[in-house]
Amino acid sequence: MPSATHSHRPTTKVVHKAFKSRKSTKGSLRDQAKGKVPNERRKTPHQQIMSKIDRRNRAKQLQLTKHKDHQKGASVFLGRDGAPRNVAVIPLCSDGDVLAAIRSLNGSLDIECDVSASTFRVPVDRFKQKLQYIPAERDLSICMDAARVADYIIFILSAETEVDPLGELIIRSIENQGMSTLYTVVQNLDKVEPAKARPDVVKSLASFMKHFHPGQDRVYSLDARQECSSLMRSLCSTTPKGVNWRDQRSWMLVDDVRWPSTETESTVLTGVVRGKGLKADRLVHVGEWGTFQIEKITAAPVSTKRRKDDSMAVDDAEGEKILETPDEDQDDLAELAPEEAVMEDGDDMMEPAAPITKKGVLLDDHHYFSEEEPEKYEAPRKLPKGTSAYQANWILDDVSDSEEEFDEEMQDAQEDTMTARPEDGVEGLAGREPTEAAMSEYPQSVAFAELNEDEDAQQLAAYRNRKRDEAEEDKEFPDEIELHPHVLARERLAKYRGLKSLRTSPWNKEEDRPYQPEEWSRLLQISDYQSSKNRVLREALVGGVAPGTRVHVYLKGVPADLQKSHTPSQPVTLFSLLRHENKKTVVNFDITHKDDYEKSIKAKEELIIQCGPRRFVINPLFSGSGNTENDVHKYYRFLHPGDAAVATFMGPVTWGSVPALFFKRIAPEQGEEGATLPLQLAATGTSRAPTTSRVIAKRAILTGHPYHIHKKVVTVRYMFFNREDVDWFKALPLWTRRGRSGYIKETLGTHGYFKANFDGGINPQDSVGVSLYKRMWPRSATPFTGPLLEEGPVTGQSDAMDEDIQ
Repeated sequence: MPSATHSHRPTTKVVHKAFKSRKSTKGSLRDQAKGKVPNERRKTPHQQIMSKIDRRNRAKQLQLTKHKDHQKGASVFLGRDGAPRNVAVIPLCSDGDVLAAIRSLNGSLDIECDVSASTFRVPVDRFKQKLQYIPAERDLSICMDAARVADYIIFILSAETEVDPLGELIIRSIENQGMSTLYTVVQNLDKVEPAKARPDVVKSLASFMKHFHPGQDRVYSLDARQECSSLMRSLCSTTPKGVNWRDQRSWMLVDDVRWPSTETESTVLTGVVRGKGLKADRLVHVGEWGTFQIEKITAAPVSTKRRKDDSMAVDDAEGEKILETPDEDQDDLAELAPEEAVMEDGDDMMEPAAPITKKGVLLDDHHYFSEEEPEKYEAPRKLPKGTSAYQANWILDDVSDSEEEFDEEMQDAQEDTMTARPEDGVEGLAGREPTEAAMSEYPQSVAFAELNEDEDAQQLAAYRNRKRDEAEEDKEFPDEIELHPHVLARERLAKYRGLKSLRTSPWNKEEDRPYQPEEWSRLLQISDYQSSKNRVLREALVGGVAPGTRVHVYLKGVPADLQKSHTPSQPVTLFSLLRHENKKTVVNFDITHKDDYEKSIKAKEELIIQCGPRRFVINPLFSGSGNTENDVHKYYRFLHPGDAAVATFMGPVTWGSVPALFFKRIAPEQGEEGATLPLQLAATGTSRAPTTSRVIAKRAILTGHPYHIHKKVVTVRYMFFNREDVDWFKALPLWTRRGRSGYIKETLGTHGYFKANFDGGINPQDSVGVSLYKRMWPRSATPFTGPLLEEGPVTGQSDAMDEDIQ
């Protein structure tokens, strides 16, 4: 047998002795643990491992807390004078019968009452509860108003008819505005033949509802008495989920409206207070009527007397007890600040707008080449040591000696005058910083020969036609504009400025004051939104008429014309506004384009927004989301399907995160195949903090074509068309599509040609661009009245650049 060979320890693997120290950093201990949880005893009492008795005690405490929350949510419905449970019955199919569905539900518990098309109340003696039905027609506005104040929502499906586009629009709208507990029922199931196919129909309907609401795993049949009874038990015993934004305010479903007989009397709305306490000092928003002040709030108890021919309880109007009256803290209806307060320092505001002779575009917060600067900007030149001023005139810019002969002080001056080009972010430009600040060392190899006007115009038309085809395919430059050769760029782009960095460069707001809207200085200014919101929400928790109380609310200044347009069958809702919610400011909404709406939404197009109980007609501006150092955000001309942005307009304040729906009117010929609705749900969103300091910057990109290229020196054309425009925009940094950055060196000729230096060689197929920015001012919102599905004029905007470029 061969003898065993001897081998030494491997010398290539060296294991150092671990350093043992009790003073290791937290980072080293975390890396050493590699995510493992130590077995040592936890430090805080809440993190300690509890014993069996402690676990039982904690479970009991959680159970008691949950029970108290359940009793608190259901306490408003308890007792003989408890509030009724609002049940909205909404048909989704064209053959849905709301009144027949209500009769089936009442008949399952042998409740005999008259079923009307308007809101009515039904006592359920078996469960000692009261239900208030809200029958809704197949109208989007009525269904959304009914679902907004409903504790329970019942969707009616049909076993014979499919849900049409209107039904799907109702489902999506109610879901996105916020809804409480939902139940689904089906009608005409007995008419399905053969009988063994009925379970498959129910499964199909349940699968359809799961697509919109995954929690809907059961569909009740109105033709089965047992299932109707089970649904009535759920309506009378379960606690509704509620809606967060609704529970933060006081709201009421109006049972009766008493119109004034004379001009001195007030309009009286009767209903049960829900949510938070109703205060007479706060404004109230009533459906489509508008916003009003409260004159007084009186008690409206329901007597126990009943008529023989009517199961409805009657009001005891013998004497009205005043529950609350407004005081000096009552909110007014003014949307803007008083004009007198603005006129006091109006002269001071106009002082910075005095005309000043400017010779260059505004870059960040500085006007280059203006009167306070030298007449001509001269970049430091590379000159040999000992060169006099007379000798320097004989040395060309393109020729220099080696870098070893340059003075160190001159190099420091050159480095100070040249700034690095920042990343743009949207185009994805990431050009490296320039390594030289002086002109190119290489002489121009091709002499510049200016073309005649006819030949230059033909080449410009051919170049732009080729670019237009590329833009339709690529769309890499969505903000690119083209200047007409006979239009002065410095006049057409007078409101635009340059920015070294869109995210960090300061924005000089003094330059925007001549262009701001007249009411801008009168808008509500909110310095700290979070603390203001918390203070307003805490204020709503205390005082007011207690929830569950039936009251008469006397309103001031209700127009008499509303009595003619009022329809008793339509539900009327009353929402109490929080403090300052009627004052106008610049509001922002997180908006997300719905995938169901296939077309892009152009900025400043007319949309209908519903935020909480209010609806407005808006022309929003779209901008990028996120936080930046300078609070400057890029303006979006379009909101494409699947995209998310921030919609901005001038409107009343909304405290908290309230869902918003954006509807778009469409022309009949523009609708999808089979779609007959004049309105579509285009986007959804959520309210965010309002602010007047948010700057929405619209970008305009001017592009040019590299005419001659020699190393890093490029002759650019088709960006400007006269020498004066080149001198005006000379301070702006240049960039290319492939990430190079540069600056304008000098002008050539009189047709807008110029020589530029870049930080590297560029491709002949590349394009040279310069970015300009202008502040966009949001437009004011107007209240929307009338039904949503009423056909109206479809307003469109012209090209996004046409009106803003001026």
